[in-house]
Amino acid sequence: MNNRILCAVITVFQLAVFVPSVVALQEDLARQVLVEINLVRTEPLTFARFLCEWRSRFQEKSYQMPGIADPIQTSKGSDAVDEVIQFLSHQKPLPPLIWSAGLADAAAELITEQGRSGATGHGSLRSSGMQGRIEQHGTWKGQIGENIVYGLDDPRSMVIQMIIDEGVPGRGHRKNLFNPVFISAGVSCGSHPRFGRMCAIDFSGRFHESPRYETPSLKNL
Repeated sequence: MNNRILCAVITVFQLAVFVPSVVALQEDLARQVLVEINLVRTEPLTFARFLCEWRSRFQEKSYQMPGIADPIQTSKGSDAVDEVIQFLSHQKPLPPLIWSAGLADAAAELITEQGRSGATGHGSLRSSGMQGRIEQHGTWKGQIGENIVYGLDDPRSMVIQMIIDEGVPGRGHRKNLFNPVFISAGVSCGSHPRFGRMCAIDFSGRFHESPRYETPSLKNL
């Protein structure tokens, strides 16, 4: 189906069923990022509608992100967005991810380290990478994964960038967002000396947090 027709169909459908996500202004950026991730997991057609609007930002092979002065260059231009619209229009809804304080703390370790060093990527000087950081905060079963976004302040723009996944072999960020094995996630955001802002999202299947995260029982209060 032609993408312009598909966008029109999606827009008409959303007029009937679309319910905007409610993100309280008091929530911190990390919580808002998970809200947007859960929206795209549970309502992929809604995000396809956002991408139809996003497509208008392209001029040839570059597009403008909110809050970013310089346009972002791509190799495929709006074709990359068209591919995502097609993907989302066929994506089955998935359950929302549950917030995990342990996974958020694992992500925060990377934020703290790279906020000081200016490094990028999933490696860590203090632990054996993503797995080592996560296992300091609990035990996991199934799979684990990690997404990192640099240079953006807007949660929805972060999620859109992860779905488009321009220049990432295998679309690893997108696969993590739609991995049906993942049950829990934790997000941490902070400053970065090169890119201004970064957010890390750690995902897991069944994740059992360390005892220090357990809520004290009433009898001990």
